[in-house]
Formats: sequence, structure tokens, C-alpha cells
Amino acid sequence: MIALSLAEIAEVVGGQTHDIPDPSVQVTGPVVRDSREAGPGSLFVAFAGERVDGHDFAASVVEAGAVAVLGTRPVGVPAIVVDDVQTALGALARHVVRRLGATLVALTGSAGKTSTKDLIAQVLQRKAPTVFTPGSLNNEIGLPLTALSATEETKFLVLEMGARGIGHISYLAGLTPPKVGLVLNVGSAHIGEFGGREQIAQAKGELVEALPPEADGGTAILNADDPYVRAMASRTKAKVIFFGESGEADVRAENVRLTDTGQPSFRLHTPSGASDVTMRLYGEHHVSNALAAAAVAHELGMSADEIAVALSEAGSLSRWRMEVTERPDGVTVVNDAYNANPESMKAALRALAAMGKGRRTWAVLGKMAELGDEALAEHDAVGRLAVRLNVSKLVAVGGREAAWLQLGAYNEGSWGEESVHVSDAQAAVDLLRSELRPGDVVLVKASRSVGLESVAQALVESGAEGEVSAR
Repeated sequence: MIALSLAEIAEVVGGQTHDIPDPSVQVTGPVVRDSREAGPGSLFVAFAGERVDGHDFAASVVEAGAVAVLGTRPVGVPAIVVDDVQTALGALARHVVRRLGATLVALTGSAGKTSTKDLIAQVLQRKAPTVFTPGSLNNEIGLPLTALSATEETKFLVLEMGARGIGHISYLAGLTPPKVGLVLNVGSAHIGEFGGREQIAQAKGELVEALPPEADGGTAILNADDPYVRAMASRTKAKVIFFGESGEADVRAENVRLTDTGQPSFRLHTPSGASDVTMRLYGEHHVSNALAAAAVAHELGMSADEIAVALSEAGSLSRWRMEVTERPDGVTVVNDAYNANPESMKAALRALAAMGKGRRTWAVLGKMAELGDEALAEHDAVGRLAVRLNVSKLVAVGGREAAWLQLGAYNEGSWGEESVHVSDAQAAVDLLRSELRPGDVVLVKASRSVGLESVAQALVESGAEGEVSAR
């Protein structure tokens, strides 16, 4: 974080200082909420959770070098006491962002946020120092913590914004006002919570409404291939840039194809020129993500050639997202188990089909959460798609939703042992242990709550030992 005195922080957050002998002492290290990350010059934010109360770690973080604790009660060590820690954290982030000279880029969407954010960061890092959201810490706590990790040297601040309801993105954009806002898509993720795509579009569009006018440098970057996103152009006074495969897009892809290993290749067109891209990531769905990143980079002054090189060299920075591991015995494990929704599930299946040409393919799939009344139809559709893509074997893992996956495959024409329903991760591992052969490609994907990453991890760890077990 940029250096701030404890007195200034207390004023910004509306707090009272306790046990602070010298309020001019500065916070020069990171702002952290995990006591294990506290170090010299840091500020520890004490949240009181259901299981753990951060205030209980006050003495240990100060011993580790933290300058003070931000909490809701005195703790016997230097502290700034506030009524609400989350509100105070947001106020501090807003203050720091205003002090920074960095360009703030915010993005949202139903699918692909984290992968796209990682691409944007890797491209912009080639131009200037860039700070970006780690993983998918995109909520009212993770976002301000990311913003507070910026320093005076930071030129670009890339923030992922998630939402579970109307008003969430407006709140986040108020904490860290963006200059560039990117909306990727409006899909089915959390449709059970929102109530429908129209409501999701209303929530995601709050980002472009928060942008400054074009005269003040505001830019909205919108997906021309998604009608819900394209319509958001009328909701902003910012400059509008469209990306997509549509010929009307300002930043677009032509001649899209997949390599023999399932990696996308295309001709990138921007208003400043064109250049060829061949990505290291897997799956055609990354073309849209790459175009979004290219649109941001173009708007921030990078040439088509610079962008193409950066996209071609970019890798996956966040775990369990199309994470590909080649085992010594020739089995390929694709761990995409971080999360799942209908759009990302279908994209992963298509990537599996592309990667597995001439090889046996396995789709180990589980529940897609928060789909509400659409759950049966969406799981059925995924099961059917697995058959249409000629996936060699579908392994549906879990309860009711897994049964729906298998039923969809069965009704589409799967027979015999081409699709199977197993009760849990260990049952899936036992099946794979007995039936995998060298050269097979295995995709593992489900919503985070299912925990199917244990299957992928067990498969990877078994590569050398020849024994598989779920943890």
C-alpha cells in the first residue's frame, strides 16, 4: 500500500486510535486479513467470523511486525477501532485509489472473469507495472484488499467484480471507481439467485453506468456477440468499444481455429492494425476472453503486434481452470474444477473434444449450483452435449444433479457403459483407476462446492506411482 500514517488512516475510516503511542507511524507494508500474512509495516484487518475472530490474533500480528490492527474493539496493542470493519476497509481503499495515478480497469460477467482478468494483467504488465485481483477475490472484501496492494509505481489496477444481486457492482465500483469497464457476457451463473437473465444483465450493467463520461476518459468495453451486453451501450456516457467475432466489432477475431492440441489460433484485428495469435491456453472459449483483453490493451495504448505477442505467451495464473497436466504414462488430466455454470461447462466439453481427437476422452462432471428452476434442463443439456461431442465416457458424480447429467446423455443416445453415475469423488477415482489407459484425456469439472478437484489431484499424483486415491 502507499505509505499512510495511522492518524490519516483513522481519519479516513472514521475510527478511534487505541494504544498507539505515535499516530505519525506509517503503514508501509500490505493490508492483510490473514494473520499468517502479517509482516513488517503491515496493517491487520480483524474480521469476526462465525468460526474465527481476527481480534484474537492481534498480539501475534504485532509481534510479526504489523503496525496496528483495524478492528471493532480495543485489543491491547496499537489499534484503530471502527463500528464496521468492512465499511472501513472500503473507505480506506477508496482513499488510496484516489491518491494513486493508476488507471483502474474493472471487469465483470457471468463466465470467464478470472481467466480474462489474468490475460489483461499479463498483457498490460508488458507496458507498465500492473496490480490485479489474485484468483477470484472479487467481492466486497477481496476487491478493496487488492486495491490496497497497489503502490506509487502501479500504473494499471485490474479488478474483477462479482455480483450475487442488484446493487453489488454499484457498491464495488463506488469503492474503486473504474475508468475502463469491461462486461464479458450475461449467462446462467447464479440465475437461481437473480431470477433471470434480464436481472443478471441489469446487475452487470451497473459497471458501465459507473464509468465517467467519454470526455473524462471513461471507456466501456462490451461483447458485441452477446445481445444483453451489446444493449448496455445505451446505459453509459463513456466511450464504447465492442469486441467479438462479429464483423461489427472494433476488436475482432478472424480465421479462428484450434490447433491439434486444442489451443486457439486466430487473426487479431484492432483499430490500429492486425496480428496473428496462437494461445497457450486450451479451448475456443478463450478467443472471446483474449479479444476482451486485446480491447482493453488497445484502449490503453498498445499496438496489435504487442498485444498479439503478449496473448500468445500468456498462461493460466489461477489454479483449477483448464489446468492441463500430462502424466508420464500419457494420460492428460484437465483440472477445470474451480467452478461451473452451463456456459463454462459446455465450453470445457468442446475443449475436451478438441484436445482428444484420436484419443479416448472422459468427462468427469458434477453439479452446477445456483441454477434454480433451470437446474434440471441445464444438467440435461450438458449430458446431451457430451454425447453429441462423442465424448467417450461421461462420469456423473454426486446426487440428483449428477443423475440428471447421466439421464441427458442416456436420452441423447448414450448406451451401455458410455455414461455412468457414481456417488462421490472416491467412487469416480476408483472407476478411473481401473479403466484409464495411456493416451486418455480426462476433464474434471463441477461447481466449487462439489470439490471434484480432489479427483484431478489424485489422478495427477498417481501418474508416477500407479495408484489413485481421493483426499
